[in-house]
Amino acid sequence: MREETPWDPQPTLTGATVSLSPLRAEDWDALFAVAADPLIWEVHPAHDRWQEPVFRRFFADAMASGGCLVIRDRASGTVIGSSRYDRSRVEPGEVEIGWTFLARTYWGGATNREIKTLMVAHALRWFDAAVFMVGETNIRSRRAMEKIGGELLVDRVPVFDMAGMSTPHVVYAIRQPLA
Repeated sequence: MREETPWDPQPTLTGATVSLSPLRAEDWDALFAVAADPLIWEVHPAHDRWQEPVFRRFFADAMASGGCLVIRDRASGTVIGSSRYDRSRVEPGEVEIGWTFLARTYWGGATNREIKTLMVAHALRWFDAAVFMVGETNIRSRRAMEKIGGELLVDRVPVFDMAGMSTPHVVYAIRQPLA
């Protein structure tokens, strides 16, 4: 059953080890401190996002999207990354979850699963599916999607960046709450 209340693209979500809350302008310094690590973007289609001018455009787009969430470690309150909801590139009844990045110290554990579990559970209160567009060659993110139960829907779709450049992506979906 779908919620009858209006969709909230910037909720506050709290898990065991992370909290997600609406991105605010005052999050810039802390979020750029995470994003300035070039290794985060090494296999990402936007591999230069660690550079301040590039990240400034990313941050401005995130703010304008109305769906970006900043991710914090609950124990320390430290900003560790961000993720976003978006409905502009999906079909009716779907919402995209993406643009996620995390500080490397949070890779390989349960953090990404917890973030996506919280976001998917929230999204599926209103939508039939949560959709994820992952760079075709971003093996790290593709494996992460498979680990959290993402179903590969489309092998290759072009996604255009802010400069109009096309990068091949694959599309995953999650249609039910994660365990």
